[in-house]
Amino acid sequence: MDSITQGVLGAAIGEAILGKEIGNNGLILGAVVATVPDLDVVLYLFYDKFDMLSIHRGFSHSIAFSILGALLITFVLSKIKWLQKTRFRMLLLFTWLCLFTHILLDTFTAYGTQLFLPFSNSRLGFDSINVVDPVYTIPLIIGLVLSIRVSKSQDKRSKFNNYGLLISSLYLLFTLINKEIVKTDVSTRLAKQNIEYNSLLTMPVGIANINWYGVAKGRDSIFMLKYSMLSNEDHSIESFPINEEYLNQIDKKVADKMRWFAKGFYTVEKENGKIRIYNLQVDMRGIVKVGDKKAPTAGYFEISNRNGKTEFSSGSIKHK
Repeated sequence: MDSITQGVLGAAIGEAILGKEIGNNGLILGAVVATVPDLDVVLYLFYDKFDMLSIHRGFSHSIAFSILGALLITFVLSKIKWLQKTRFRMLLLFTWLCLFTHILLDTFTAYGTQLFLPFSNSRLGFDSINVVDPVYTIPLIIGLVLSIRVSKSQDKRSKFNNYGLLISSLYLLFTLINKEIVKTDVSTRLAKQNIEYNSLLTMPVGIANINWYGVAKGRDSIFMLKYSMLSNEDHSIESFPINEEYLNQIDKKVADKMRWFAKGFYTVEKENGKIRIYNLQVDMRGIVKVGDKKAPTAGYFEISNRNGKTEFSSGSIKHK
């Protein structure tokens, strides 16, 4: 999720666990600790974009990191004077929840996380919520504000904050249920069109879990269907050739990482002598049409060869 949402979630956890003991310092501390996993972006200073595909949301977004990081951060926090009266176990629970909920929330998004590193580099993602969704974030913000501004009793100061956490958590659960409904409806449409496929991806587009795309992978083509929870419009199914042979023309290590990163949901084309890859599992913004050109999504990666060396870049189709 976006950094604001992660910070707000951490603040809500800080308020819920430490608010009664250390007041507003709890939510401030929670917001800071919850941003720690995303500090892996600093590594962009030392690694190129290609390497960062597997580094970002890598070990810093794993269960192992949430445990090791919580122990280290808790040890540091326990040395702070105004926290020394707080039980170590309470601080440890607070720190671990801030880290783990950050990781778990990112797992609900399309980008996913490498949750089981260092034992497995498989990318786990529920693909049920957009990276930015105010429907999840706003209840958390309202709960925090009401707890700080309205509640006068120290014993009951976290009441509204806990309501916000509950509502946002129920919304996350709803996105999983809604995803299954969308998947069923998309499968039905594909069956009516006699489209054969071996795997199906459903991905939300935009906020509030209203608009979706179904992406079915066949033997040689990707089939895409736009779906809306608020409309009965019968959208046509669009198809795009996968062009797997183009990936076989580039460095095998690069090709394998492209397949891994897209979890198999991609299409490939040649553009001005470069190999262009559309990753439908991570970058789902919907079908783009510019003039005679049609692409499955706006964002793409490009692979080219200069003087025998592979060059990696990314871009986006611009609407004219």
